[in-house]
Amino acid sequence: MPSPRRTRVAEPLSVERIVERAVELADQGGLDGLSMRRLGAELGADPMAVYHHVADKATLLALMADRVVAEIVPVVEGPWSDALRGTVLAARRVVLQHPWAARVLVDVVEPGAATLRYVDTVFGILRGGGLSVELTHHAVHLLGSRLLGFSQDLFDDKAAPRPDSAAREEAAARFAQALPHIAEMARAASHEGDLGGCDDDAEFAFALDVVIEGLARRA
Repeated sequence: MPSPRRTRVAEPLSVERIVERAVELADQGGLDGLSMRRLGAELGADPMAVYHHVADKATLLALMADRVVAEIVPVVEGPWSDALRGTVLAARRVVLQHPWAARVLVDVVEPGAATLRYVDTVFGILRGGGLSVELTHHAVHLLGSRLLGFSQDLFDDKAAPRPDSAAREEAAARFAQALPHIAEMARAASHEGDLGGCDDDAEFAFALDVVIEGLARRA
């Protein structure tokens, strides 16, 4: 007698499963390709079923951001300055693995549970290092987005094509009279100049070190 056919039961939807798949999709193709319809299809569910667990895309993005922060492993041992540096750089490593996350984190209005736990841990590192409540408050404002592993530069030129040395020199010469200091910096920061090319990781670490050194003096 043939054995009865087993019917494959679809894995039930949950907030955790939805967010996990959404993070994977964003990692693969960025936020522009992420929609509730596509997410539903990837999960083998009707998009309306997704809405039963996640109210809208804004809510989904906030949950995704919190899911990324949950991956950060803080450093809680050693001198407070080393712990803070190690924790923030750990956050940077995580955010760089999810290139879309910084864009979402800056827009989050209400931090999720993982984000609040992370910030509380950072507060504990600072307070454990002897910083007063007031100085800890200043430190958080001073660190800003660096606390979560990224920084908002004055100008975001990452997407702009990198001009060759001749084009940079031409631009610097054009600015030299009206904007002499910009021209000076443009020449010095070129790949052939004394400053070398911009290294985002090095600039991030430099700013972090300056902040930590200043806090240590204040403490």
